[in-house]
Amino acid sequence: MRLHVVNPNTTATMTAKIAAAARAVALPDTVIDARQPTMGPVSIEGFYDEAFAVPGMLGCIREADRDGADAHIIACFDDTGLDAARAVAQAPVIGIGEAGFHMASLIAARFAVVTTLSVSIVPIEHNLTKYGLAARCASVRAAEVPVLALEERNADAIGKISSEITAAIRENRTEAIVLGCAGMADLAAELADTHGLPVIDGVAAAVTLAEGLVRLGLKTSRLGPYASPRAKAYSGLLASFQP
Repeated sequence: MRLHVVNPNTTATMTAKIAAAARAVALPDTVIDARQPTMGPVSIEGFYDEAFAVPGMLGCIREADRDGADAHIIACFDDTGLDAARAVAQAPVIGIGEAGFHMASLIAARFAVVTTLSVSIVPIEHNLTKYGLAARCASVRAAEVPVLALEERNADAIGKISSEITAAIRENRTEAIVLGCAGMADLAAELADTHGLPVIDGVAAAVTLAEGLVRLGLKTSRLGPYASPRAKAYSGLLASFQP
């Protein structure tokens, strides 16, 4: 089985970190193919960055389809471009935010999300509503840690994330935590031990779910909004993106 894990930003070191987290939980016969686009922002922090990240990410997905990917994972917690990716990809597509929410809903009545910056709170809340899981989420909290500060094990950043988990338990009666950034993937086990509750990394959750879809032979339905895009011309820098 070949899983394509795409980091929608252009930071190669973060892609490597995400790939390591994916390989740590993948089944022995699963090959992790991790990529990032050559065009777009170095990090995705809110709606504006997301808009510029989507074209390059879709290019990676189309290339991975041609290379025989069995499934795709979008490794940005905002699930950047997920709907567009499902419409264009030949293989099924899972976002790490959606995967983390669903995993949390299976093991806790109430979960909380701890993300990086406050600018990401509303996009995450929008997704929770879209996925029908807003009522299960006790809170979406921001540690006020920039995405790129997670590139290395920054003690101050980890401390801020840990403090938000403590607050979520005390103030929101949360029973599980979903880490709201792919850059936090290597912190889940440590934070779970510290706080004594399940802490879910969306990358690991998405890999597990993607493997299940592939093994069941399930693909994206084309009877609805994920129907393949109609052929048309695209202009300028997007000329190569025509279906």
